[in-house]
Amino acid sequence: MKQNILYRIIRKLSHLRVMDRRHIYKYWEIEHLKKIVAYYQVDCFFDVGANYGQYATMLRKDVGFEGLIVSFEPNLDAANHLLKLSKNDPLWQVEQGALSSFDGVQQFNIMADSQFSSLSQPTHSETDLFIESNKVKRTVDVKCETVTTAYERLSQQHRFKYPFLKMDTQGYDVEIMRHAGGALGHFIGIQSELAIKKLYENSIDYKSAIEFYETLGFSMSAFVPNNSGHFPYLVETDCIMVRGR
Repeated sequence: MKQNILYRIIRKLSHLRVMDRRHIYKYWEIEHLKKIVAYYQVDCFFDVGANYGQYATMLRKDVGFEGLIVSFEPNLDAANHLLKLSKNDPLWQVEQGALSSFDGVQQFNIMADSQFSSLSQPTHSETDLFIESNKVKRTVDVKCETVTTAYERLSQQHRFKYPFLKMDTQGYDVEIMRHAGGALGHFIGIQSELAIKKLYENSIDYKSAIEFYETLGFSMSAFVPNNSGHFPYLVETDCIMVRGR
């Protein structure tokens, strides 16, 4: 009897985990991506707007994803950091450039806080929370390509079958999707940042973004927080959407 009670206690304790309250918001995203990877047999992530590798590192360390990650990052400083992070990972490829609405060269705004850097111009008309961090520090020319151009090039190189498109392009996700082209049909799902409060001139509100993604054949799978929040206001959140199997 005592052994059975001890066994049940140990089983219950095995499901517990110690979590840093500052990062508890990440848990739902991590657990949901684990399910997406397993259910859809995802073998490649397009990590668009990779910044300093936060998402790719989360995929490797927390989600346990072992397949190909292609990180697109137009900020040269951030891209060089990504190259250092990925140098011992043969399945992590870094592309110093942006996905956009066309193939060519475009001006990229590097903000005071690099996480806000974008192809879009900032606006503070709906919230003043980021006046200092979301302002243009300098502008650089960056190489751009559409989703289809990138897909055709990389799929020939790597032969992946079930790619997933994650975007964190600071107000430019919908513009990328509008001009993604036929290759978008090959992606089993997307993760996109939704604007509850508009931080960029090019961004559209979250309801319109979701409706547009639905017209492209994606269905809602989850809403996941992408930061610890700005209580009592919700400024932005991520959505994960998938295609039917």
